[in-house]
Amino acid sequence: MRYLHTMVRISNIEESLKFYCELLGLIESRRIDSKAGRYTNIFLCAPLDKENYELNRSPALELTYNWDPEEYDSSRNFGHLAFRVKDIYVLCEALMDAGVTINRPPRDGNMAFIKSPDQISIEILQEGEPMLPCEPWVSMKNVGSW
Repeated sequence: MRYLHTMVRISNIEESLKFYCELLGLIESRRIDSKAGRYTNIFLCAPLDKENYELNRSPALELTYNWDPEEYDSSRNFGHLAFRVKDIYVLCEALMDAGVTINRPPRDGNMAFIKSPDQISIEILQEGEPMLPCEPWVSMKNVGSW
């Protein structure tokens, strides 16, 4: 068995690509437009997974945009996506500067949670050992749910 991808439905391609690619740093690796199925699938991978994706088509995040309008609720039964990063503080600061709410700040220097434009929970984990706790993160409160 091999892990292939996680699929999340999106409501706006441009907004989602800005979030996942520009802000989180993922790479668009493949796109499929299905006229018969009336959808677009966009496969994203992390930079360090790019070679493996090109060889094996895994692991990836599949964004599915249905061409016919559809309302998606914010059900928490999906769980979350998780990404490991080199510097959790730098990424969280860049996300906040771009207007992204840090729902669970990285007070411990190790873990944070944010949400995508379509309310998908995303866990951000520090690579290696946790960073030393510091401000403004230590004093930040949780916001909403994740």
